[in-house]
This record gives sequence, structure tokens and C-alpha cells, in this order.
Amino acid sequence: MKINSPQFNLMHKACMKASKILIRDFGEIEKLQVSEKSPGDFVTASDKRVEKVLIGELEKSEYSFLTEETGLIEGKYKDKRWVIDPIDGTFNFLNGLPHFAISLAYEENGEIVSGIIYDPIKNEMFGAHKGSGAYLNNTRMRVSNKSEFRNSCLVTGGPKSTSKIKDKILDEYKKVSMKTNSHIRKSGSAALDLAYVGCGRLDGYFHNNINLWDIAAGKIIVEEAGGRVNNIDNFTINKIDIRAGNPNIFEKMVKNLSNF
Repeated sequence: MKINSPQFNLMHKACMKASKILIRDFGEIEKLQVSEKSPGDFVTASDKRVEKVLIGELEKSEYSFLTEETGLIEGKYKDKRWVIDPIDGTFNFLNGLPHFAISLAYEENGEIVSGIIYDPIKNEMFGAHKGSGAYLNNTRMRVSNKSEFRNSCLVTGGPKSTSKIKDKILDEYKKVSMKTNSHIRKSGSAALDLAYVGCGRLDGYFHNNINLWDIAAGKIIVEEAGGRVNNIDNFTINKIDIRAGNPNIFEKMVKNLSNF
């Protein structure tokens, strides 16, 4: 990875060490212990093991932490913190679908300045640092150059529950798709969705009420790849409405999602 910063290098080392757990556990899914945090939201023993390794490697910095499984951990430096999602795409992981990732970000004075999203099964590492660009493994990456919103490919996380709310939101997705002639996909991993926007495989990403740890690394990756992301500082850490896309369709996407 052609990025040289102390924080990025530390995240890279931690990520590579923790990924060995995911690769091993993915081959033994039927043996995993699973618990349900909330309807449709699962945590595995792998989540906890991966997070433990990541914290163990990163805590040497004495920075603070914001993690999916543990929450806020205050370190010596409160204006510097690591934002961690040990497995983004846990449900895919549990079902043997090879589409999940470790997501790590470094935040300084409230700004995300560095991030890594690593897909250990495909061995794809997406990384970025402010002012240094974004890379897929060792290759510089850029967002797509599609200029027409029509026929663009958008991706979203969508609701997890099976309630009436889910049906209502899905109806809204259909309306957006029909109104704009865009194609909407759902992959099950917000981190990889944003990484794919960053490398041009997808044109835009949107999601309401998502957590910071799901999107922190993806935000800086999209921006350093030449894309645009709305100001997420206006939201609380676990209720973020995010819009991200290539600069040609970003405003059109935001406009078409104004009532969403």
C-alpha cells in the first residue's frame, strides 16, 4: 500500500494480524458461537476475537477507541481515536457469503483522516490517507466518471428488520429507482459498498441511520478517490444519513433522495 503515515501503518499491521482469525473462522462457520444483539443484528465470537486483536495492536498509541462491540474507550489522547468495525457484513460472514471486511479509521480532532477496509477472502485492501490519495492494494483508485444519473448503479444497506417499516423503506427504494432509472443494489456490507464506490465499481451509496464505525473508513476512501460525501458531522455517531458518490452524479443523487 503506497501510503506512508504512522497511523496508517499501524492500522495496516493490526488489520493483517486480525484478518488471520477471519480467514480461519470463515472455514469453520458451523462451529461459531452466535448471539443476537437486536432483531437482525448478530455478533459472533469472531467479531469479539478480531476486535480484541485490533485493540491490542492499536492501544500502543494511547489513542482513544470507538468500536462496534465495546463502544467508547478513552485513552490518553482524547482528540485522537481509532474507529473500529471488526466484521462489517457479519450476516454475510455467518452464511458463508464471501463479502465482508475489517474496517478501521483514524480520527483526529473530529475529522476522519485515514482509513482501511480489508476484504480478507478476496485479499483486497482499500486504503486512504488525507492528501495521499486512495489505493486498492498498490494501485491508485478513482471513482467512476459516469455523468448521467440515469442508469447509474447505486447501493444501499437497507433495513434489517422484517417489520412494516422495512416494507415502507423498500417501497421508497423502488420509487427512487423508478423515478431516476438508476439501479439499486444491496450487498450487506456498508464498508465494502463505499470501497466499491471509491474504486468505481459502483456510482453512489446511500443509507439512513447508520453507525459511524460502518462508514468512517469508507468516507475518507471515497473522498481521496475523488468522490463526494455529505457532511456527516451533523449527525450523532449511530444515526448518520450518508450520501456518497462520484462528483458527476452526487448532487443529482442527493436531490432525488431529498424525501427519503
